[in-house]
Amino acid sequence: MALGRGFGVLWSANALSNLSDGLAFVSMPLLAASMTEDPRLVAGLATLYALVRLFVALPIGVWVDRFDRRTLIVAANLLRGVALVGLALSIQFGPSSLVVLYATMAVVATLESLADNAAVAILPSLVKREQLDSANGRVAAVQLVADEFAGPPLGGFLFALAAAAPVFAMGGLWAVAGLVALALPIRGSSRAPVEAPAVRRSVYTDAAEGIVWLARHHVVGGLALIGALASVGYMLAFSILVLFAQERLGLTGTGYGLLLAFSALGGLLGSVLASRLRRCLGYRWTIVTSLLLGALTLGGLALTTNAILAGVLLALYILHAVVWNICSVSLRQRLVPDHLLGRVGGAARVLGLLGLALGSALGGILGTIHLAIPVAVGATVFVFCGLIAAVTLRDELLS
Repeated sequence: MALGRGFGVLWSANALSNLSDGLAFVSMPLLAASMTEDPRLVAGLATLYALVRLFVALPIGVWVDRFDRRTLIVAANLLRGVALVGLALSIQFGPSSLVVLYATMAVVATLESLADNAAVAILPSLVKREQLDSANGRVAAVQLVADEFAGPPLGGFLFALAAAAPVFAMGGLWAVAGLVALALPIRGSSRAPVEAPAVRRSVYTDAAEGIVWLARHHVVGGLALIGALASVGYMLAFSILVLFAQERLGLTGTGYGLLLAFSALGGLLGSVLASRLRRCLGYRWTIVTSLLLGALTLGGLALTTNAILAGVLLALYILHAVVWNICSVSLRQRLVPDHLLGRVGGAARVLGLLGLALGSALGGILGTIHLAIPVAVGATVFVFCGLIAAVTLRDELLS
């Protein structure tokens, strides 16, 4: 199905940006480890990244609704490119430090949140309403390929050549993504006309409008609640998955990497199937079925010690996660007014990030008792998610 030139431009910019994300997944921790042997400081890079994304989610939602989304996508990618090239130069010529690395990653986290929110919000203006599922599926597919298959090994290879090499590559990819995004069509805003206020409202007053809308809409609010709970269930299992793979499945580090790579294949299949399942089952039952598949696969994973079976179960789990994400994002794009897409998306992102943090903490605590327990509890969480979806997603979502 042809989705048009505008979507092709957005897809291309996302592909370049996601490849840079995949490089960062491997190269940034390696870079931190080359600067310090303190595991707290190495792990702190990921913690900082998550905290920054949490704190900026609401104001970024406001900016996405206030300003031209094409301009935001271009600026966010170009500025990320500049920041990474600056970091690479500091590494190459000696003055780099953990402080510089941490500061750069804080900037990148902020700009990534901006680019992601703006890309989701601009998509409904680039494709027809009935094409949203297919468009989001193609975005998910390229993200999986770049983040899971292409980026990490390329990042490790470039780091082995020189510490600055993957950082230069990341900066270049983000800069090119920004230049590609310049080709996005310039469109008039379809946002709701309002009386121009004498004084612009504060960012958090505008953000509150998105939060209130989300809380009052039973479908989109229900999706946000399910997303938060699903994030808890996901992190319950995946926060201790490396230990589970070592101690329960008997895998080495290489085996663990292969396990994750194989599981990502399920996500690729999910990106292809999502729109077809939605046409056959409707949004409601596609979402319910996918969430229950998540519960079934985590339940099976908690019981198995066979690495091959675990790989199949994880692939099916990632399939469910991609189908759920495509359907939930497409529904939000369909149901939220254009002038609120950024703010509602920001509020939903806050709930999801809080769910990830809670699930990670609970997974670590429960894992000290037995490594199968957080996986089994995660399965239970997904059962509740499926029940909430069956009750909440009704009426207009049957097709």
